Amino acid sequence: MKAQTVGVKQATGRVLSCTIFRAGGKKLLAKGHVISEEDVSLLEVAGMNEVWVTELEDGEVSEDEAVMMVGGEMACGCIDISLAAGGRANLTATESACILVDDELLKQINCTASIAIATVSNFSHVMAGRRAATVKSAPFAAAKDQLEAVVSILKERGPILQARPIRNPTVAVIYSDPVSGERARQLFEGVMRQRLERLGASVSFATASVEDEAQVARGLQHVLRARPTVVLIASTTAPAGPGDVIGRAMASAGCGLERFMAPVEPGHLLLLGYKDDIPVLSAPGCFRSAKPNVVDLILPPLLARYRVSGWEIACLGHGGLMD
Repeated sequence: MKAQTVGVKQATGRVLSCTIFRAGGKKLLAKGHVISEEDVSLLEVAGMNEVWVTELEDGEVSEDEAVMMVGGEMACGCIDISLAAGGRANLTATESACILVDDELLKQINCTASIAIATVSNFSHVMAGRRAATVKSAPFAAAKDQLEAVVSILKERGPILQARPIRNPTVAVIYSDPVSGERARQLFEGVMRQRLERLGASVSFATASVEDEAQVARGLQHVLRARPTVVLIASTTAPAGPGDVIGRAMASAGCGLERFMAPVEPGHLLLLGYKDDIPVLSAPGCFRSAKPNVVDLILPPLLARYRVSGWEIACLGHGGLMD
């Protein structure tokens, strides 16, 4: 880049190197703005004779072009990309979505000198109109060879970010208690409603069962026939694992175990299984309170019909202390 001071009349088509303010502190033109003929008139009215500008050299790409190139390759799904001031591109969800982030690829891209990408956390729920990521270029221009390398990596390994829409999810709940399933329903129904409403979901099917292996298994088989997006088992007890009542009932209903225990507090005793492609989730103690816990971490991808793996749950330890 070549920076120099030029007369206002010679500034057309060049990139402004510093923000220019009106009298009183109101911004007139922002740094990085490409000066137009109309801008020249504004500058003359403001009493300016010279401005500090930057010209691109061979092997450089303007900051706006660079961030739009990267933004267009780094994401997929229900996402919109728009330019923002200062060499930025914002990626915004166009509908309620769960954001999936390839953390290793993000780190690799962020090692380059010309581009920096910030995203929300993996598995985050983002409402329509909210920002999911921002791409920032080095001031004024990015090195063309670095930009081409980034785009090539994204074409080969991308995307970094997926915005998976959460569309009309159906949630089935089994309330379970050793004495009376209705007792569990009374204890947990209000909290369950609050938790799901935060994600734009609600309970579509619910049943209450005494905490007995055969009865819970029958209730599970019953709700599975409706093909819900996810099944939640809200138990008043704290099962010790797959060998306890809930785990045995899940196995009896044909669920394959994906993961027992999560490196998350609250939520260590999470039990996740799948019946075909339908997730069945038990997290003892996590339905008593509306405070964030492991259920809030993995419900967004499950509601977006993404199959959460045991490995991905194991990766929740970094940031898993939610108290």
